[in-house]
Amino acid sequence: MSERAIGVFDSGVGGLTVLKELSRQLPEEELVYLGDTARVPYGTKSPATVTRYALESAAFLVSLGVKALVVACNTASAVALPALAARYQVPVFGVICPGAARALQLSRGRRIGVIGTEGTIKSEAYARALHHLDSRAHVFGVPCPLFVPLAEEGWADHPIAHMAASEYLMPLLTEKIDTLVLGCTHYPLLKNTLSQVLGPHIALVDSAEETAAAVARRLKEDFLARRTPCSAHRFFVTDVPDRFERVGGAFWGEPLHGVKQVEIG
Repeated sequence: MSERAIGVFDSGVGGLTVLKELSRQLPEEELVYLGDTARVPYGTKSPATVTRYALESAAFLVSLGVKALVVACNTASAVALPALAARYQVPVFGVICPGAARALQLSRGRRIGVIGTEGTIKSEAYARALHHLDSRAHVFGVPCPLFVPLAEEGWADHPIAHMAASEYLMPLLTEKIDTLVLGCTHYPLLKNTLSQVLGPHIALVDSAEETAAAVARRLKEDFLARRTPCSAHRFFVTDVPDRFERVGGAFWGEPLHGVKQVEIG
């Protein structure tokens, strides 16, 4: 069982930031990634639709014999985790609870901002997770829909990204937040721009880092950590792979080749 791969899925390329962090923290593990590029984005769809998509993505990865599932999508993590955990016996990880826990560790005044897709912010999943951990937390959510296309176009450090960040973050600065959760897997690419707008006194929380740490702990506790290094990772998409390979290289940190198109559902 320990020699099996870890399955990771997202609606598109954003989850590659989670995959990259898993690869960094768990270098011996084999990773299998599925990007549901035929149905991206998830952030504007209903909870019922996102849950159905998540179950279908998970079913594909489970059919490959994975030992754990990582939902590398904030929107799917917000609405689909209970359904996934109920259906599959393997450990299932989302990106929200690890990010919330880290935010509380870093926050000095319990004034925490969350940015994400419309679906993630509307779900109030981060607010629930934060309040579950600390009822004193004050949580302020703002959707930032332009950040995804800016990241995918390679404009994360462009003046347009800076203008958008200044506009989106203004309400959070008004609320005097001391910590900001990046509630979308695309957003780590905008860290430099966000830091410039926020200043040095507001901590940024990258859920990818915290999720990878949570997976590492669980695999060790359950004696599921891989003992022999894997030879290569595998990548699948539900639409033609050309754009995924081109855009995904910036998220993964190196060129992507051999991405296979599959049908799910």
